[in-house]
Amino acid sequence: MRHLRRRGLVAGCVTSDEVKEVLVRGRMLASTIVVIGVVVVNTADGATPAAQIRITDVQTSYVRLPSANGKSAGSMEIIKQLLYNPSLSESSIGNASLVCTYLDTRARTCTGTYALPKGNLVVAGAIASRLLYEIAVVGGTGLYDNARGTLTVTSTDLRPRRRELLLFRLAG
Repeated sequence: MRHLRRRGLVAGCVTSDEVKEVLVRGRMLASTIVVIGVVVVNTADGATPAAQIRITDVQTSYVRLPSANGKSAGSMEIIKQLLYNPSLSESSIGNASLVCTYLDTRARTCTGTYALPKGNLVVAGAIASRLLYEIAVVGGTGLYDNARGTLTVTSTDLRPRRRELLLFRLAG
């Protein structure tokens, strides 16, 4: 019995260092379980968390391809842009590509991809004017996997190069 007491295997014979070690390990285990639970709850559905992204763009390329019959309907626009976050840097943080097909003289359907440092956001929808419009965010990759929400675009300057303010509102 004496050798068991020295090892702390008999009730009432546990050393204070052993008690501290058990408590520390228990706290660490409990903390780990809580952290894992929060991560699982927040990412269980794979959805992008609710967020707003405010950035700007500068149009770098614009091409309008006429329809086969020369009318507006069926004509296409191909737009390329550089993306900026002026509050962080003067350097570009990504780029965007949009393709729009005219339905009549003004209305068009557009799809676009906004390539940001941590993933892409994909948008699609109908717009009447590129001066001010709202379009659906229909997906994404990376940090924006399964993103949903809206993109509001406001033109701020047309010359010498078109500039726009972009506000992504991502639903949780």
